[in-house]
Amino acid sequence: MSVLELLHTIPSPDTDAAQKAQLRQDRLTKPTGSLGRLEDLSVRIAGMTGRPIPTIDPVVIFVFAADHGVAARGVSAYPAEVTPQMVLNYVRGGAVINTLARLAGAKLCVADVGVAADFPSELPITHCKVRRGTADWSRQPAMKLEEAVAAMQAGCDMFQVEMPVGLAVMGEMGIGNTATAAALVSYLLGVDPALVTGRGTGLDPAGIAAKAAVVREGVERLPTELPPLHVLAELGGLEIAAMAGAIIAAASARVPVLLDGFISTCAGLVASRLAPGTEHYLISGHRSPESGHTVVLEALGLSPLLDLEMRLGEGSGAALAVPLVRASVDVLAHVATFDEAGVSDSHGL
Repeated sequence: MSVLELLHTIPSPDTDAAQKAQLRQDRLTKPTGSLGRLEDLSVRIAGMTGRPIPTIDPVVIFVFAADHGVAARGVSAYPAEVTPQMVLNYVRGGAVINTLARLAGAKLCVADVGVAADFPSELPITHCKVRRGTADWSRQPAMKLEEAVAAMQAGCDMFQVEMPVGLAVMGEMGIGNTATAAALVSYLLGVDPALVTGRGTGLDPAGIAAKAAVVREGVERLPTELPPLHVLAELGGLEIAAMAGAIIAAASARVPVLLDGFISTCAGLVASRLAPGTEHYLISGHRSPESGHTVVLEALGLSPLLDLEMRLGEGSGAALAVPLVRASVDVLAHVATFDEAGVSDSHGL
């Protein structure tokens, strides 16, 4: 099924499964609520999956890579050449996400959806390049509408090829993509660009101000109330579009999605605007110091599991949160209830 067809197939959370999970959670041999948000998370995942005792394995981390024409305007502290160099680093196993994926017991899948360089066909990545980077969206559309759809389809296809997936973790690589995410969030939420534009890869205050000015140019050249797909084409990143497609495919299949930082959460916002109901399948792995991240988390009603002041991307913060997600469902599945253990609960004292 195409990603556009999936936009109208997002199931509602299974309230019966969630209620059964809550009943079991309340009977486990511990004081009710003593595991805090881990309990709530297990119940949410039960509702997402439709299984009162859910599992999250296998865990797959998807890293989509693409370049951004707006990078030529100095919105990043790193040159655009870093994008293809980092893709090669993932393949060699030398990046942070390689180590964290291994620790999380997750499979790492890397895709070239729009890197402005060519890779050998034998490179062990998913070759789904839509175009060699986007145009400078501060002055013209980032891509054509059909290219935005093609990038979404690439993410959707990549997810479906990897099925069965128990937990889909979103990651990305693309120099300039925090500026792109800031533009998308600013437009979609109607907030001032300065509120959602941050340091990215390490800009100083003057660099942040200049970056915010570029974001403002891009947002203000657009008419008001554009449909979400058109906004994605105007401002998008190819990797953001691909993540949105993967998120929509996951939600349609009742698979929980673990978001990383600002950029993947922006993709979650885009997905929720394109396919309402998708937001019910989103879990926030961590809070990034990027100012726009808290804004979009609040808009989606998400509370991050971790806050370690990380701003790397690649799915790194989400990968660190995988053990917490796994713990939440494993406790529900494997801890004995009061009846099973023959332990008196507070009502029997």
